Parts: sequence; structure tokens; C-alpha cells
Amino acid sequence: MTPLAVFRATFLLALLPLRTCQSKVSSEPLLLSPGSLRVATDPVGQYLQVQWGVQGPTDREVRATFQIEISRVKPSNVIWVEDYSAVVQGSQVLNWTWGSELPLECAAHFARVRSKVDDAKLRFWSSWSSWYKAEVPNSPNSPGPDSLLVFPKNKLVEEGSNITICYISGSHQNNVSCYLEGVRIHGEQLGPNVSAFTLHNVSFVRDTGSNLFCQVPHPSIIGGIVLFVSKVLEEPKDFSCDTRDFKTLTCTWDPGRDTDLPKYPAQRYALFESFSGEKKLCEHKDRCTWQIAPGSQETYNFTLMAENHLRKRNVSILFDLAHRVHPKTPFNVFIKNASAIDATLTWQVDPIKNYSFLCQVELHGEGKGLQHNVSTEDRGQYFFGDLAPATEYAARVRCAAANRFWKWSEWTGRNFSTREAAPSKAPDIWRSVKSVLGSCNVTLFWKPLPKSHAHGKILFYNVATENLDTPPSSKLFSVPAPASGTALTFDRCSHRIRVTANNSVGVSPASVVVVSGDLANEEVEEERIQGTEDGFSLSWKPPSGDVTGYVVDWCDHPRDFRCDLQWKHLGPSTTRMVISSDAFRPGVQYYFRIYGISTEKMAHLLEKKTGYTRELAPAASPQVAVSNLTSQSFALSWEGYPTGSQPGFIRGYYVYLRPKVGRCPPGFEKAALPDGSECCRHDINNPEQKTFVVEHLQPESSHEFLVAPYTSAGEGPHGGFTKVTTPDEHSHVLLRIILPMVFFLVLITVLCYLKSQWMKETCYPDIPDPYKSSVLTLLKPKSPSTAIMDVRACIPDAIEVVNKPEGSKVQSSDARRPLTETEYTNKADYIYLLPGPFICFENLTYNQAAPDSGPRDGLAGPHSAPQGQLPTSPGLVPNPPEQKYMNFSGETALSYVSQVASPTSGDKDSLPTNALEPAPHSEYRKQMAGPLGLASPSPEEDSCLPATTRLDGGEPCS
Repeated sequence: MTPLAVFRATFLLALLPLRTCQSKVSSEPLLLSPGSLRVATDPVGQYLQVQWGVQGPTDREVRATFQIEISRVKPSNVIWVEDYSAVVQGSQVLNWTWGSELPLECAAHFARVRSKVDDAKLRFWSSWSSWYKAEVPNSPNSPGPDSLLVFPKNKLVEEGSNITICYISGSHQNNVSCYLEGVRIHGEQLGPNVSAFTLHNVSFVRDTGSNLFCQVPHPSIIGGIVLFVSKVLEEPKDFSCDTRDFKTLTCTWDPGRDTDLPKYPAQRYALFESFSGEKKLCEHKDRCTWQIAPGSQETYNFTLMAENHLRKRNVSILFDLAHRVHPKTPFNVFIKNASAIDATLTWQVDPIKNYSFLCQVELHGEGKGLQHNVSTEDRGQYFFGDLAPATEYAARVRCAAANRFWKWSEWTGRNFSTREAAPSKAPDIWRSVKSVLGSCNVTLFWKPLPKSHAHGKILFYNVATENLDTPPSSKLFSVPAPASGTALTFDRCSHRIRVTANNSVGVSPASVVVVSGDLANEEVEEERIQGTEDGFSLSWKPPSGDVTGYVVDWCDHPRDFRCDLQWKHLGPSTTRMVISSDAFRPGVQYYFRIYGISTEKMAHLLEKKTGYTRELAPAASPQVAVSNLTSQSFALSWEGYPTGSQPGFIRGYYVYLRPKVGRCPPGFEKAALPDGSECCRHDINNPEQKTFVVEHLQPESSHEFLVAPYTSAGEGPHGGFTKVTTPDEHSHVLLRIILPMVFFLVLITVLCYLKSQWMKETCYPDIPDPYKSSVLTLLKPKSPSTAIMDVRACIPDAIEVVNKPEGSKVQSSDARRPLTETEYTNKADYIYLLPGPFICFENLTYNQAAPDSGPRDGLAGPHSAPQGQLPTSPGLVPNPPEQKYMNFSGETALSYVSQVASPTSGDKDSLPTNALEPAPHSEYRKQMAGPLGLASPSPEEDSCLPATTRLDGGEPCS
């Protein structure tokens, strides 16, 4: 081995430990441990400001990465991890900001940091720092049991953003309900007494904010906040700058929607010019001014900056000042030398050094628009020609820099009117003629002249009439405007009529119409036409003679055109036209007349037409009358409709019949009604037929009928059915018998009523009054002053017993003998005389044999029956009171006793109620009269009860 080789090996062995030592030193990692960790909070912005210190190498800069963790509620609940890179050298304090979507008041937040060096070959994370809890000022650590807190307070957000709301409740966690503008919202529970909910895409409600509140019903606890929602700040649009005098730049823009709120008025704008480095805050939201320094820069680069509490926007422009010249608005604008057909516009512009102007002139009026460009200096003018008389116009002007055009100035102008001129066109006239009683009534119509031909306000119309039969007879009169017609009456119809329109300047050309004396051509047959929604298509045949034109008039009234008459003049070669009008309505009948105008200006009626733009169903059904009702048929009749009263042409009538039986009469067919029921129908397709006979019916059968008109559009309304019942087949024979009998009975009844008194006196005479009987004339008083009647002077005529049984007999009145005692003992078979005085007489009405004996000298006194002969039963004969005699002057009264009527009939003078009643079925024979008060005869007086007592002098009993 050579000495050189040995030296080399020795040197390498000596360097080997040194390299090993250097490798160990370089492989050790460089660590940066964060320390002094602090966390600050911003509750309004919901930010955590994390701050920590680093002890790095002092000789050089080291790039390091720091990892920050954020946890919520408890340290182990990490919700955010982020790496933060920074270059550190020596001792340095670093800051990092984190925004929380949850209000910081609602939950505890923790932070910690660790680091590593990016430049080291071996990168190791340092140990974590301790967790640091963020403290929120005025945060409720332990709310009371009756508290309910909602966060964040007075929060400002942009429209369309998301926001998280939370509430802290002392109790009743499950009973809390929250509402945003009255709409309930739901969230999730973060802790025992904390819940949160997120609002997505919030909308702007009002400038004063949206109301959000939470409540607990029992007990009533409410907490809430106001959420302020701002509109999104937009980027300025149409940003531009220009100058009017090279002293001031004016910048304008469109700011878009205003984002300011009453509580947050923070939308502001600023201009920044990059070449000069100057900045200016703008006083307005849509414009800003910038002062130009004399002899300064010609090129500008502006940046417009817009910002509010939530966002910033900016826009920039670059321009040459010489190309941004904006002239001021022209002034001293006047109209000069205005006449009926022309006028001149003049104006001035503020001068700009070394600049000429291009001005634009416009004229508007009565549908006319003109635009012209004029090059001028500071003064300009323009002449308007070919104007319409008496027309209002508006003229205006604006200017721009002619050399380097940038922008027009604002418009400025004047309104003016041209003067009036004489009307340039004759009025459009027409007439309606009617001959009445040898005279001619003419209604003259004319249309107002349009403004383009009136050339001013029409004051009146001159109407001149000329009689063609006796020329030169003419008349002239005026009709004040705005009349559109007048009525004329002529003795004869041959007249020429001239009409002119007059304004303050002159007279229009005359319109001429000739009224012919021959009205025979008015009788023309009317033709039906069918219109459409677009109008009516009319055509006609040209007449054989020469015509100078045609006139078509129309109206919606058939007679004398008493409506808003319309007409149109046509040329001689036109024989077809379409009439359209916005006034045409469905269901209205219109009438058209076509006239040919001769060379003499006379109108001859050529054709008449009528129709509807669209027919409708009839509006009403006719009133139907029933006649000629028989056992097998009846007739229907109805009136037609006035012309034009229906919304369509009546094509016919439907006769509906609803019989009780299911069969339809001949000529009818089954048909369905709108209500779904079936009936029989007969079609009358002739609208002129107004009668119909329903035949082949059954006697004594009921039928219901209805008549409905129809047009091409459908049937008229279906009203109620009318019921008809056919009579019996023999009822007319019975009527011929019954009617005369009824008439005869009525006649007899009337005659009997008129002769009722005579019938009563003849058939039913009055019963005579006993006190007015002729018997009383036989009783002559002994003295003139008193008249005492002695009942003993009354000789009974007869007593007849009726209803007696077999074996018992009573002698008739002809036997004239007294009854024996044995006969008296049968008390059930006799009628006994009441004790006391009585007057007995015959009723001459029933017994025509009147006594013929003369007057008696006296009447027998009261009789007394022998003891034991009269019945003593108290039920048969009452004990009469003491007999008293009274005179005829009123102290003595006679009581009429009927043998038929009951003595208890109610008469005040009747006998006592216990008097003997007559036996049933007794016949009226004799009548008696006696005093009201009867007394028992005195014992000393002789008395007897005769069986028969007569007034003609028969013998009394002894």
C-alpha cells in the first residue's frame, strides 16, 4: 500500500463521525409551539377573533401552517377545522377570524391551535394548545325560569340569504312555539334549554323589518326580535362622465334598488381617479361632480365604488375629456310669424370654445311628425311649411357637439296653433223623404267636417232650398252648430237643397241634393241578407240609366229611419261593398237601402235589404188564445211580432202538446223538452201562419200546450204550459135544455119577489087580533065613562074535544047540550074550561060560518061548577086568585088563549105556566078571551060550568 492510499483512508475515517453528527443535527424537526391563546367575540357580526403568539427562529423567516379547531357546546363537539398559513420570524402575534352562523349567545364556543413548519424536511404538528372558551359580553349564562330570550338582536341580512335563529328558555322547552310574520317555524334542540332554526332565502317585507317572536302559552311568556332584511346592493349601471363647460365633470349612473333601511342608512358611493390618485365621496346616490383643474390631464380613469353594511360593488370607465362634451339645453325658444299654413322656430345655445353644434328639430301635431337636423353656432332657426290651418302643433329642439358627437342635450320646445282658414270641403249630406197628406217631409242629415277640412270651428250651416216646379222660388236659413241635421216641410217634393258649412273665415263648397216629387220608386221589395261578425256584404244590380254614384244608408229601425242614420257615398262603378261598424251588435236587425244618384242629383231607390250580423233565439213566446173548444178539437191563435222586435228572423213555430195519454195526435211527433221530459211537437214552418187546430182528441180529456217561435239560432223560451180540457160529447144538448129552465126559474123568482106582499095576503093572511074583533062591538058599556064586561053575559058557543079514545064521545057543536058528570070524569080525554070569566068566539078565518044573531043585552056572569064536577087535581086546574073586575078603559084586559099554541110561549100576557096544555095533534077550532087576573067566583054567586056555551043565545047550564 502506498503512503498516499494510506493517507486517503485515514482522512475518510476521520470525516465519517463528523458527517454522522451533522446528519443527526439536520434531521431533528424545527417546532413552533403556539402560546398565549386568546378568543374575542363580536356578537353583532357573530365573529370569533382568535389570537395567539409564536416563538420562532430569530435569524430567519419560517413559513408555518397553523391548524385551528372550533367546538360548540363542549370541547369534544368540533364543528370547524381550518388551516392558516403565515410566515413568522422571532416572537410574533397572529390573528384569525371565524364567522358563526349560530348566534354566539346561544351556545358556548371553544378554540385551540397547533402548528407545523412548512420548510422542514420532516414536518410534524406541534401539540395542541389548551381549549379556550369564548366569552360573550352580556350573555345569559343561566336564564330565569320565566324568561324566553331570542337571538340575534337587530340582525341585518341580505334578501335571499340564510340565517339561523335561536332561543333560550328557562323552562317549558317543549311548549315553545315561534312565528315569523305570523307563520309558525320549527327548529331543532341544541341543549336542555336551547333550540335553533334556520330561515332559508329570507325575503324583504318592509323597511322597518320583519317580526319574529316565540311564546310559551302557560304561563304567557313572549320573547322576540326584529329581523332587518336589506335588498341586495347592485352594481351601478350606465356609468358615464361628461362636461358642459370644461370646468366640471358630471358623472351619472343608475344605482338600481335602494338598500337603505331607516335603521341602517349606509348605502354610499365614492369616485376614485387612478391617474391622479384622488378620491371623493359622492353626495348623491345617482350622480357626482368632479372639478377639472385648468391645463390638467385630458384622460381620466374613474372607479365608482358602492358599498353598504353587507356588500361592496365597483365599476370603472376610461375616457378622453374632449370626447365627452355635453351641451346645455337650448334657451330662448320662440315661434315667429305663425300663419294658417306655416311658422318659424328660433332658439339659442350656450357657446363652447372651438365647438359648433348639430341641433335636431321635431314637430308634432294632428298625427303628423317631422324631424330635421340643423347645423348652427350659438343661434339657430327652422321654417315649418305646409301646415294645416287651425291646428295645434308642438315644436321642440335639442343640440349636441358637431365636431365630436357624444350626447344630445335635453329637449326644449313650444306649442303653437296655426290660424283658421275657410273650410276646404263640402259637407257630406243625405236625406230621408216622406209624403204626408200632399206635403213632403224631408229630414236632412249631414256629417260634421273633419278638422283637416273644417280649418277652424264651424259656427253654423247654411241651408238653401229651391222649388224646382216654380223657379226661381228659394229660401235660405241657418242651422247653428253642432247640429247634424234639420227637418224641412214642402208643399211639393221637387226641391233642390244646398248645404254649406261656415266658420269665422269663410264658407265651404256647397253640397247639393235633389228631392224628387215621384215617390213611387220607394215601393221596393225587401230582401233578407245574412251578416257576419265582420259586417254585411252588399251587392246590387246597376240601373238601366246613367248614374253618377250610389248611396247606401242603414239603420236599426225599420220605419222612417228614426235612429242614428248612417250612409256612405260610392262611385258609379261600385256595385259591391262590405259595411263594417263597431256599433253592429248581435241580435239587432239592420235595414239597408241602396240608391242610385242621377245626373240631376236625384236619388232613386234601387234595393232594400235587411239582416242580422248574428241571429239569436227569440226573446219571448207569443200570447196564445184558445177558441172553438169541442169534444175532439180546439183552435189556437196568436199575434205576430212587430218588425225588428225579435233578435232573429222568425222561421216558424213549434206547437208542443202534452196529452194525458201517451199517444200523440196525428201531425205531431215525439220530442224532448230541455228539462228531459217528453211531449208531442208539431212544426209550423210558415211564419205567417198564426192559427192552428189541434184535432182528433178524446172527449173529456186534458191536454197541455205551448207555442214557441224559432229562428235559425234556436227556439224561444219555454214558458208554462196551458191546460185545456175537452168537454163531453153530449154536453151541448144538456146546455140547450138546462139554460131555458134556469132562465124560467129565475124569471119566476123575480116575479114572486116583486109580488111578495100580494102572495102573503093571498096565501098566508095575518091572524086577527082578539081586541080588534067585531065581537067587542056587542059589549056596550052601561055608562060612557066605564065599560064593565060581565062574563056571565058570555054564552059559550061550543067546546070541542079532540084526540079522544074509543068509547068516549063529546057532542059536536051542533048537539048543543051540556056534558054529563060521567063525561067530565075522564080527565085524560077532555080539555076543561078554566075557572073564571072568558069570552069565547070562533076564528072566522078558519070558520067562515059567522054567528048571525044580534047583539045581546048582557053577558052571563061567571059560573061556578058544582062541587065535585070539576077536577080538583092541582096539576090540572090551578087555584085562581081572587077574581077582580076591571073596566075597559085599561083596568081590565082580555087575554087571547089559543088552543094550539102553548101558554108558555113567552108572551107576557100568557096564562100561568101550570095551565092545562092542549093535547097533541089538536086542531084549531075555537078561540077564547079572558082577563089576565082571574079570581075564584064568590060563593054567593050562582055559577055553573056549561058543557057548551054559545054567544048566539044558547041556554046556559043551571
